[in-house]
Amino acid sequence: MDTGNDRTENGPPPKSNDYLWDGSGEPDPEIQRLEGLLGKFRHDSPAPVFPEIVRERRWTFFPRHFPWRLQLFPAFATTVAAVAAIAIVTVLVYRTEPAPTTVAGWNVSSVEGTPRVGRKTIGGKDGTNRLGIGQMLETDRQSRASLQADDTGQIEVDPSTRLRLLSMGSGLKRIALDRGTIHAYIWAPPGQFVVDTPSAVTVDLGCAYTLQVDDSGAGMVRTSLGWVGFKLNGHESFIPAGAACATRPKVGPGTPYFEDASAEFRAALTRFDFEDNTAQHRADDAAIVLREARKSDALTLWHLLARVDEGQRVLVYDRLSKLAPPPAGVTRDGILRLDQPMLDLWWNELGFDDISVWRHWERSWAGTAKPGREK
Repeated sequence: MDTGNDRTENGPPPKSNDYLWDGSGEPDPEIQRLEGLLGKFRHDSPAPVFPEIVRERRWTFFPRHFPWRLQLFPAFATTVAAVAAIAIVTVLVYRTEPAPTTVAGWNVSSVEGTPRVGRKTIGGKDGTNRLGIGQMLETDRQSRASLQADDTGQIEVDPSTRLRLLSMGSGLKRIALDRGTIHAYIWAPPGQFVVDTPSAVTVDLGCAYTLQVDDSGAGMVRTSLGWVGFKLNGHESFIPAGAACATRPKVGPGTPYFEDASAEFRAALTRFDFEDNTAQHRADDAAIVLREARKSDALTLWHLLARVDEGQRVLVYDRLSKLAPPPAGVTRDGILRLDQPMLDLWWNELGFDDISVWRHWERSWAGTAKPGREK
């Protein structure tokens, strides 16, 4: 039934009674409050007029009226795909290729002439050539070379020299000097650089030295900084800065001495080490050494304690005691029976260096000696 106030099913919609949307009906006090607060922000200016948006024309390589562009597209797409494939394969190959490794060894440069590594002639001073493990470096009469390893040192190689690299491990760097002369400047930790010669093993103890080997295998070491150990079959010599020591095949290292010692002292020592073949001759030459010895020659007398015959040891002890009195803990009886700890204490008192460095590395060399040389 139509009451006059409600619309019929098909009539117009009734008016809204919602003040919030069209202002009809009973005003809402909260809404009126908000209208009052926000009214000052009302925009009264006319609406802006925006320019017509023109559709951007899309650029195309081929104009629309070129019907053959559809024929070129498949070939173009194939070319792009091929180039992309080549690029991907190249990246994968180079990413999986292992980085080049540096061969263990020494950098070699020519200082003069044309030294050789194997059959390869070394030219220039760029240091790009390499002496690897098992390789041989040789200089003739007119050539000199230089070897360098950043973590080990530098070796200057004189003319008419032949040497071989035996090992280049993290704990032991070893070369063999067959003949000739080298000048070694070593900054590796003491005991890590070793040179084999035909008559002794030369052990660097933090130093600079010159090592010579002649065609017979006889050698000579001269130390200019630090000290060097010479060793063969338990026969040991310690050569501090300013001293020298000779070595001979089948004999090993002789007795170290300072080169400013008297000529008579040095001649008698050479005979004692390498020439005397009777006990009397050895006793006579030992007596000359004791008579000529100075305070600095305590180096030589300390070594002689273990090299003279037992009957002469007391004479060496008495002379050494006057030149360099033994420290506390060192007794006459102990030295005469060659007590090693006492001998080491006396060596340290001489002021050349701490012999415990040698003893430590001596233990580490066990098993690294060459057959038939070092035991």
